[in-house]
Amino acid sequence: MHAITQSETHPLAGRFLQGRFPEAARIEMVDQLEPLMEEPRQLAEGERLIARGQRATRASILLEGYMLRAIVQDGRRFIVGIHVPGDFVDLHGLVLKHLDHDVTAVGPARVSSVSHDALRSLTEARSDIAEALWFATLLDAAIHRQWIRNLEALDAPQRIAHLYAELHHRLTHVDRHSGLTLRTPFTQADIADMCGVSAIHANRAVARLRELGLGEIRRGDLYVRDWSTLERYAGFDPAYLYGPGRLSR
Repeated sequence: MHAITQSETHPLAGRFLQGRFPEAARIEMVDQLEPLMEEPRQLAEGERLIARGQRATRASILLEGYMLRAIVQDGRRFIVGIHVPGDFVDLHGLVLKHLDHDVTAVGPARVSSVSHDALRSLTEARSDIAEALWFATLLDAAIHRQWIRNLEALDAPQRIAHLYAELHHRLTHVDRHSGLTLRTPFTQADIADMCGVSAIHANRAVARLRELGLGEIRRGDLYVRDWSTLERYAGFDPAYLYGPGRLSR
């Protein structure tokens, strides 16, 4: 028999801030959030959860799959963030009311939502939960800063290696350890738009990772021999993810 995990007892909110927040405080918070979550909704590949400029009335937690934050301008897509299970994907809308970007499923995804009215009432009654939600939005900002830094400091193969290293750690935080294979639905165009390069440049960068023996990407799935070697190549330091380590709470 296996130990029952919180994601089983709290299937909708159980992964929120998992691996990032003091566990006793997180469990109490999830106990409060779970009853407020609505029936899960399935999203198809490419389906938008919320569009740029659309009024936000709910906040959604990603339960399964991946979702992108993207800005489309002059016919070009700029991917400015990616979400994994356990993330609130549109929490900024609680305060901003309208997002300046689209939130879209990449591959099939499943989400559960909570109304802003219910969430606002909860945060007014519980300052600890308000702090946790604030922490989640600040964590998004920390990841955004790292992505900006990568565009300046890393070449294309390193950016791709860094992206997959980040996803590996984020998935590990929510008990989705990927082993030596990290499966994603990403296309070459998705990878290119995440890393700020052309599709041709991304293809060459993927080939370079294979030539160096660091990993092979096939249909979005990364196969590695050793995560630590890939992370050293990318100059990856997981501190900005605020998991276990020197920046942990």
